[in-house]
Amino acid sequence: MSGFFTFILTTFLGEEEVEDVLSHILRDRSHIDETLRLASEENAAENYHAAIQKLRKIYHSAIKPMEQAYKYNELRAHEISGGRTLGDGNTDGEITSKPMVLFLGPWSVGKSSMINYLLGLKDSPYQLYTGAEPTTSEFTVIMHGEKTRSIEGIVMAADSSRSFSPLEKFGQSFLEKLIGIEMPHKLLERVTFVDTPGIIENRKQQERGYPFNDVCQWFIDRADLIFVTFDPTKLDVGLELEMLFRQLKGRESQIRIILNKADNLATQDLMRVYGALFWSLAPLINVTEPPRVYVSSFWPFDYAPDTSRELFKREEISLLEDLNQVIENRMENKIAFIRQHAIRVRIHALLVDRYVQTFKDKMSYFSDPDLVFKEIVDDPDKFFIFKSILAKTNVSKFDLPNREAYQDFFGVNPIGSFKSLSAQCSYSGGCLLDKIEKAITSELPGLLSSINPGKAPPGLSSCEATGCGDKPKNRYRKN
Repeated sequence: MSGFFTFILTTFLGEEEVEDVLSHILRDRSHIDETLRLASEENAAENYHAAIQKLRKIYHSAIKPMEQAYKYNELRAHEISGGRTLGDGNTDGEITSKPMVLFLGPWSVGKSSMINYLLGLKDSPYQLYTGAEPTTSEFTVIMHGEKTRSIEGIVMAADSSRSFSPLEKFGQSFLEKLIGIEMPHKLLERVTFVDTPGIIENRKQQERGYPFNDVCQWFIDRADLIFVTFDPTKLDVGLELEMLFRQLKGRESQIRIILNKADNLATQDLMRVYGALFWSLAPLINVTEPPRVYVSSFWPFDYAPDTSRELFKREEISLLEDLNQVIENRMENKIAFIRQHAIRVRIHALLVDRYVQTFKDKMSYFSDPDLVFKEIVDDPDKFFIFKSILAKTNVSKFDLPNREAYQDFFGVNPIGSFKSLSAQCSYSGGCLLDKIEKAITSELPGLLSSINPGKAPPGLSSCEATGCGDKPKNRYRKN
């Protein structure tokens, strides 16, 4: 719409006159750079990259060997709960990736216009197309690059330096609907935006040609901030939007609701629409504290006259501060995620070790190994597999994988292919369990405290507190 308006002006006015008109109707964007601190010194970026390299080193030396030894990534493939993990794609791409901001919502509510506004793309060759009709049919990833260019989805998925290679599992039909845009931009040096196709309630998934909900879930699991956008004319909740909010369950802390195009309404009407929005969403967001709602108009042009422009401006600045908080905490969030991942890998290794030990204890000279192990896998509680882990290692029961996942896991991974933890030691390299526990209890918390000298690290200092439990004896070292 903005490009069309500029075209009309240039048809009837000269270049200088057009610039004069636009200067009066375009909104000032200086507060965006100021709030997001885009002019901050470069040494912060250098410190960030140095911390990323340390994080990669910890992962590759202490966590990945345990992943590979006990095939943790294959367990994740059999778990029902899905979720974000390092196991479904290029690990280095996951670790080095920037915070992701995901835009979701009905069609033509201003998602693309909001991205254009935040990045100042109005009338540029790479501004996202906007209009009153459904316009965005692709998943568009806007990221930083040395030069401005577009990238096809098949290229993004094939590039090992990025974190999008797992998207190949959704098929070639989806990759044709995936597009990347690279451009040199200060904000994109710190964050990546993802624009999504608008939800159309009368469209079935089959008509899209790819599993739309599954693709949305992949991006939801990786998003650091999720903007669910509405406008005053699209407040109804249909089946597809209801499904979307089901997928957002558990991610309430990342969700922000945006009531866009608010300057289209008088103040009294806006209050009614605000109440109607909450009425529609209340059954879908079953949490004690509802998500933050921002009410404004996010596009390049000035607010409509005789509207609550001061309120809209304050709301916009609050949203920018929220976005900046995600950017400022990106390293802390990444370390916390890697540590959580390490805890899950360690629990998995302890469980596999327990399965191995139980199998060895129950085997006799006349036993059928297949029948013995089938009995153990089918009823692990009979052999106290999970209870023994909770008793000896102080692991939270809420962190344990589901039992059914191990039936599938051992269905494709014979028990004989795994060594016990006590055998996963070497004279020069030490024990895998020692390494991952050191990463959990000291290395990752230490890295966090080094980037935040004034803050106490969230990690715990002892194995008793984190549930390290019994350590395997290193048969290569003298005690």
